[in-house]
Amino acid sequence: MKKKITGKDLTKEAPRSPRIRVGGYAILGRTIDKCRALVAGNIGEYHFDCPLDNMLLGFKGVTGDDFKAQIEQGASDQEMLEWLNTSGEEKAPEEIKRWAEQVETSSLYNHPEKRDFFAEECKKLGLDPAKTTTFEWLEIDDRVSHAQQAA
Repeated sequence: MKKKITGKDLTKEAPRSPRIRVGGYAILGRTIDKCRALVAGNIGEYHFDCPLDNMLLGFKGVTGDDFKAQIEQGASDQEMLEWLNTSGEEKAPEEIKRWAEQVETSSLYNHPEKRDFFAEECKKLGLDPAKTTTFEWLEIDDRVSHAQQAA
């Protein structure tokens, strides 16, 4: 019997901030929220297995399909953390910490192939793309998007 997957309804609320760490991993909580919402059918405008999710999945050397298979089995946050720690490339706690700090302070503005997209998205929110991290942009976009839906 297939387990009923429950989690955040992303048509009504945002996923966790990418900076909220689960077991030291940035992005993991947000990726779990989006994947659960996808499986439950209420992902809204969000996307699972997107470039942000793939920063985490690529760091660990796992695929979105493998991640989703765990969620489909009803894995809790703790079980997802345990699965991630034992799957793909082995990472020491120091490596995870360094990686999380690096992605938290990074900006799409510093990637030439993504700069124009990021600049446009930031300007829609009144942000200076040269001074805005990717995580800051996502958090503000989440707040604005859900405030508009509530209005």
